[in-house]
Amino acid sequence: MSAVNDTNFNSAVFLLTGLPGQEDVHLWISIPFCLVYIISIIGNSVILFIIKTDPTLHEPMYIFLSMLAITDLGISITTIPTILGIYLFNSREISLDACFAQLFFIHSLSFIESSILLLMAFDRFVAISNPLRYASILTLPRIAKMGLVFGLRGFVLTFPLPFLLKRFRYCRANVLSHSYCLNQEVMKLACSDITINSIYGLFITLLMVGLDSLLIFLSYVMILKTVLKVASPTECLRALNTCVSHLCAVVLFYTPEIGLSVLHRFGKGSPPFQILLSYLHLLLPPVLNPIVYSIKTKELRKRILIKIGCNFVLGKI
Repeated sequence: MSAVNDTNFNSAVFLLTGLPGQEDVHLWISIPFCLVYIISIIGNSVILFIIKTDPTLHEPMYIFLSMLAITDLGISITTIPTILGIYLFNSREISLDACFAQLFFIHSLSFIESSILLLMAFDRFVAISNPLRYASILTLPRIAKMGLVFGLRGFVLTFPLPFLLKRFRYCRANVLSHSYCLNQEVMKLACSDITINSIYGLFITLLMVGLDSLLIFLSYVMILKTVLKVASPTECLRALNTCVSHLCAVVLFYTPEIGLSVLHRFGKGSPPFQILLSYLHLLLPPVLNPIVYSIKTKELRKRILIKIGCNFVLGKI
């Protein structure tokens, strides 16, 4: 009986899901996703281009920002194609290997983004608490080593997930509740005991997202303590203003991430709400991060306007 209820592993596929009950308007729903995809690719590419071509921006803050932009690009490229496939072509099937690859990149890049936000919090702490030693503490070789270590941490801890999932056989009703593959969703479809997968998934989430968010919170506690010692309210506000962009990025990333993780493991939330929250988690940061940083970071905004102005004069746009 078990053999009848199990699919053959090599030929099995998962079925991705769009917004339930909205099949008649899938084409219209695809329009904002197309815009999100285009804006995220262009926005993060512009950030990378400006930072790379302008030597004055080769500073720790902007190098960390370029790391964030690369990660956001990776998340968009990994996630949105399957979403557009559903809404544009009603293409719901995804093979197990493709699904495992997608969830690996989604989770590893999300963990890396969490690590980069922690590094950016550390950057702000050093800049505010030790401005005279800022350049000597955050040297380019040290930044490269930190980026490599935190990047490898995300990939290494996520690496076992596809292999843990490959051990299972999956039931025939392989319908996922999202438009892309997530570890929490896939393992629930296994016809086996998923205790090890659940424990390991919770462990790496707490180790990465939980620890990073705690350290970011502590960094801002230290930043506030340092800033409150500044005698001038003007200097205090100026110092805090340098953190606004980073705080927006932190809120955009962690709020839906934590909410989605709690719903997957403990909640009974309605599928449409979970799907919308998952879209917010993976799609909003790549779109809004370059916009927020371009608006709130004076030097970056100036370079972008100069580049656009020069191109306009030369007739390149």
